[in-house]
Amino acid sequence: GPPRGRELEVARLVRQLARERIHNVVFTAADVHYAAAHYYDPTRAQFRDFEPFWEFVAGPIHAGTSAPLPMDNTFGPQVVFSKGAPPGQTLSPLAGLQFFGQLDVDSRSRTLTVQLKDASGQAIYRHTLQARRA
Repeated sequence: GPPRGRELEVARLVRQLARERIHNVVFTAADVHYAAAHYYDPTRAQFRDFEPFWEFVAGPIHAGTSAPLPMDNTFGPQVVFSKGAPPGQTLSPLAGLQFFGQLDVDSRSRTLTVQLKDASGQAIYRHTLQARRA
């Protein structure tokens, strides 16, 4: 539905980024206990006053791992990738589902490569973004 609660802050931020024509914004987060790549698309959203953007999530560093929950359509998220515990479970760090992210910028090609990795350092997801020129 429409933005409510903390979503109002996100709506103000992404609206202002669009109005100021600030491109190439990528959000990184570790506020959930799984790994994920989300693409936010205004054409699929209830709130549409923003430019598309990516969010990459990697967590926890050392805590229980949970399952991804369904996302609402306020900002039109597409779950491009997710890895976590099975639905309804929270797993100990001993289960091996601990994640971190690596972001590499290549100034020559103007790309950002994002890798989500497991605790052993193996890439479980990789995506390269091309910078958009103003």
